[in-house]
Amino acid sequence: MRDLVIVGSGPAGLSAAVYAKRAMMDVVVLEKEAFSGGQIVNTEQVDNYLGLPGISGFDMGMKFREHADTFGVEFDDREVTAIEDHGGHKKVSLEDGSSIETKAVLIATGAKHRKLGVPGEEEFTGAGVSYCATCDGAFFRNKEVAVVGGGNIALEDALYLSKMCSRVHLIHRRDEFRGEKILGAQVLETENIEFHPFAQVTEIGGAPGKLELKVAVKTPTASDGQDDCDFTLPVAGVFIAIGTSPITDFLGDVVKLDAAGYVVSGETGQTSTPGIFAAGDVRTKAVRQVATAVGDGAAVIHYVEEYLNGLKGNI
Repeated sequence: MRDLVIVGSGPAGLSAAVYAKRAMMDVVVLEKEAFSGGQIVNTEQVDNYLGLPGISGFDMGMKFREHADTFGVEFDDREVTAIEDHGGHKKVSLEDGSSIETKAVLIATGAKHRKLGVPGEEEFTGAGVSYCATCDGAFFRNKEVAVVGGGNIALEDALYLSKMCSRVHLIHRRDEFRGEKILGAQVLETENIEFHPFAQVTEIGGAPGKLELKVAVKTPTASDGQDDCDFTLPVAGVFIAIGTSPITDFLGDVVKLDAAGYVVSGETGQTSTPGIFAAGDVRTKAVRQVATAVGDGAAVIHYVEEYLNGLKGNI
């Protein structure tokens, strides 16, 4: 029986794996992707991680994985389909029908991109609709594109795309950004970024590479709840950056989730089920950054150790 199974290999999972190996735990990291590193690998540049200013997200993810490799962390690319609680031990079921018995589990699956849910979005995904500007931006060099959202990712995407695209339309349902003020100021000062406030994309049509976005604009002063301006925006591509949703579908009711689907846990990482912990973007927390995820992974192992020592004391 394993001491610990870590589900997910983003910054939180890899940090936890390193600390678990240092604590001499029998640990395995389950990650269905050949290489993950979490969402950070899709970030063009990271300038707020202490000691590594200006590093690309991909390079940072590689460094995290290499660090784990130096400790001999074991990785398994089978997908987790369920986790069962059996008191002093847990059963982690895998896609091939097999399972792993373990004393403790750490959920570090992170979050995934949220979708608009409008007609045409699924149809044009990969054919003009993207959720990663740093992944797909180069395909739209010297073309006109749109970004949907008002948080940090949307602002960063707009600035990144403005360097290679002829024009960037930033569509946001409010007239103020949710992201950092410094990023918002940079966006408004960038000549080839056009901001569309109080706007929402209601449909994506056209053809691959020649999209037509139907946009509804509704200002607070609009009467009778009517749209005060609808327009169609022709663009080569649209980048949707409206936030993320936690990857918790496989958990069922084994742990308590909040209304948004995040695993309920505090700074100890302990969930509603003893022996099942959570770390990183998948758990309830105010700040979701690489630094906080790495911190989660490091801290939670201390509490996993306490839990495992408690099991020994009960034998």
